[in-house]
Amino acid sequence: MNQDLAAKRFAELGHSTRLGIFRHLVKCGPNGCPVGEVQRILEIPGSTLSHHIARLVSAGLIEQQRDGRVLYCRPQFDAIDETLAYLMDACCSGGCTE
Repeated sequence: MNQDLAAKRFAELGHSTRLGIFRHLVKCGPNGCPVGEVQRILEIPGSTLSHHIARLVSAGLIEQQRDGRVLYCRPQFDAIDETLAYLMDACCSGGCTE
């Protein structure tokens, strides 16, 4: 993973609405949940929700899948694991000089 992708992912999760969406999807598990449920639970207008979901999709943090008339959002656990591993990679590597 490169630094730009890590920064993009952290930036997207740095917005409280997107973090709330992502946390809800994580609670739903790997199968995710319907967009309508996210909207109802978080009380977000549809157009606002679409905007935030698009940003999370763009960062690779969630994916969408249609099942008939229902659109599901699923958290991408591999992406969050990869991002956290990137952050922790330098942990205790002796980079401090003092």
